[in-house]
Amino acid sequence: MNREIDEQFELMSQLLSSEKFGPSNSQVEKVTKQKGESMLSNEGWQTSQGSAHPGTSPVVETRPDPGRERRKGAPEIIFGETKETAQIIEMAQSLLASTGRAIISRLPPQSLVPLQEAFRAYAVSIREPSRSMVIYSPDYVRKSTGGHIGVISAGTSDIPVAEEAAIIAEEMGCRVTCIYDVGVAGLHRLMRPLHDLISDDVDAIIVAAGMDGALPSVVAGLAPVPVIGLPTSVGYGMGGKGVAALLSMLQTCAPGLSVVNIDNGVGAGITAALIANRVAQAREHQSQ
Repeated sequence: MNREIDEQFELMSQLLSSEKFGPSNSQVEKVTKQKGESMLSNEGWQTSQGSAHPGTSPVVETRPDPGRERRKGAPEIIFGETKETAQIIEMAQSLLASTGRAIISRLPPQSLVPLQEAFRAYAVSIREPSRSMVIYSPDYVRKSTGGHIGVISAGTSDIPVAEEAAIIAEEMGCRVTCIYDVGVAGLHRLMRPLHDLISDDVDAIIVAAGMDGALPSVVAGLAPVPVIGLPTSVGYGMGGKGVAALLSMLQTCAPGLSVVNIDNGVGAGITAALIANRVAQAREHQSQ
């Protein structure tokens, strides 16, 4: 481990062992009791908009994790799909202030224009297929690690999730080569692009596929690098919505295939980038 990681673990150990980090059991019980009595004494709880909704907290405090990339190697990512626009803006502002960049995945369509307005002074990159947005401070410089990732999709319907994986890997410093629409229904389409990808010293490959989810097993049976299977929610009837694809990938007989959850482009991108960045680091040490 490097010195920075050692320091992070030491700090975490000190915090967890400190009384200041959290209250004792008796303190928790006391605060819980006080909150309960307060709730019972009120006719209703007011939201920040002033309407009464029992069980709704008046203030939602967000706690972005700006140190995650330094500590873990993977950045904090705002999952926008289930958040209100105001929450997304607040979290993005916090990350921009501390890291100079904010990554938003699954951005709700209604939040796009308000975010563009809120961050007019910043550089904004939008990937429409994956509904992803990255906001950069004017002086932000994206790092380059030397890692190289391939992102393959079986069909065009798998591209949105594949693009989500690609953008995350790029933001983690990797060079990304995308190969789309090369599924098993026309397997001859795969051979030349895959050959070129392997010849270009790719470090890891993400393969997004729905329906029967067969393509990741094919690629893992041919490629001499780790392959991450990314099942997508594309399919019909029984086993649809990615279930058949997920089970097919989990049941693979091709060695070297790991699998993330259905439509988890973020998880696939992070896993592949962590692998590629470690390989690039080892390659750099070897050349010195």
